[in-house]
Amino acid sequence: MGGFFGVASKNECKYDLFFGTDYHSHLGTRRAGMAMFGKSGFDRAIHNIQNSPFRTKFERDIADFDGKIGIGCISDYEPQPLLIKSHLGSYAITTVGKINNTEELVEQALSVGKTQFLEMSGSNINPTELVASLINQGNTFTEGIAYAQSVIDGSMSILIMTEKGLYAARDLYGRTPIVIGAKEDAFCVSFESFAYINLGYKEKKELGPGEIVYVTSEGYETLRKASDTMRICTFLWIYYGYPTSTYEGINVETMRYECGKLLARRDSVSPDLVADVPDSGTAHAIGYANESGVPFSRPFIKYTPTWPRSFMPTDQSQRNLIARMKLIPVDALIKGKSLLLIDDSIVRGTQLRETTEFLYKSGAREVHIRPACPPLLYGCRFLNFSRSNSEYDLIARRVIRKREGDAVSDELLADYANPDSVNHEEMIEEIRRELNFTSLRFHRLDDMVKSVGLDKCRLCTYCWDKQGDCRCGNTPER
Repeated sequence: MGGFFGVASKNECKYDLFFGTDYHSHLGTRRAGMAMFGKSGFDRAIHNIQNSPFRTKFERDIADFDGKIGIGCISDYEPQPLLIKSHLGSYAITTVGKINNTEELVEQALSVGKTQFLEMSGSNINPTELVASLINQGNTFTEGIAYAQSVIDGSMSILIMTEKGLYAARDLYGRTPIVIGAKEDAFCVSFESFAYINLGYKEKKELGPGEIVYVTSEGYETLRKASDTMRICTFLWIYYGYPTSTYEGINVETMRYECGKLLARRDSVSPDLVADVPDSGTAHAIGYANESGVPFSRPFIKYTPTWPRSFMPTDQSQRNLIARMKLIPVDALIKGKSLLLIDDSIVRGTQLRETTEFLYKSGAREVHIRPACPPLLYGCRFLNFSRSNSEYDLIARRVIRKREGDAVSDELLADYANPDSVNHEEMIEEIRRELNFTSLRFHRLDDMVKSVGLDKCRLCTYCWDKQGDCRCGNTPER
């Protein structure tokens, strides 16, 4: 996923930038960066954060930074922010999103004029650099941002720092959030609504879908109004969001309680205890326990001194190893017990199968699994949630292919997604057998949407039903 934070202040703001960016560390795994404009011009630092937290990597850099304006980011893959010099002037840029038509856009940019791209490892082009090249085709930042977002197939939120101010643009359909915070001498731009609270800022404005604003230390100005069509990512509440985060007025922690409550209302098993897969499954499990009356317990504990962050490495074999290494069993809460375990989702199924085997070996009598969302049938086209080489990496799609072959229509997939269909029931049973669960029940899509509390036509549910049954009559692909 990734996230960003920016500050425009009347005074030195490097520590606001440092801590505001750090509060986005739960959103990414690989890289982080900060850029400021100060006495010596633009300054920037980028580090790999796979094996060390943000604060450790940047504490030396921040001592050398100075300035009253800056941006920072946490990034899943590409190094950011980038420093750009163009006819628009010098600026720093960071992005959050996904581009599906990279090759087409690169060829288009090369055909327009003599330009170049710096290749990253594997001959890939940095998506943020590509976005910058598209913005540079405009006569102004506003015109360039609007053009870039109009030609990108996928989703793209953008934060730009010039010498005098910040340009912030929420993606066209509001799949990711952007919030403006304010205090007496500064304004900030943040992906996460909680990132600025301890820095003394209060929420001033949440950008709408496609909205572009210009922010300085004096205030902000809307350069492009928000559109009425929104498809915000539902996984922000299910998985990505920190418990203190709030999107569109709905807090992550309270949504997860509601999610667990609705899971419990449809269940009929009687386990000895309800447990979570830490950390994103915790609030879901508490909601389930509160509604069912079955006590919540922690039969294994995450070893936070060395595994404090919720995200895992991008390499799958390393993810599997770490998933096993970071959880330590509490034998007294496992041996001879019937456990109901709640995780945010089942993607490939590898980690949860290993966790289940781990519980059986520790003496569990039964392990009932309750994911907090429906089976994933489509890879994410917008935010890289279920980033993989093939949709058949998703366990639900592998089971469907085993039953139906490679040629599966969207109509047939829709039947598998229907929680009341025979195909759905048989698919779930096949997943249960493959992963060796005592029982398996997924959250229903209608209940999940009810847990959030927004109309379905304002939520992106692409991973589960490709577009969703949008009652607003508009189901945008971009």
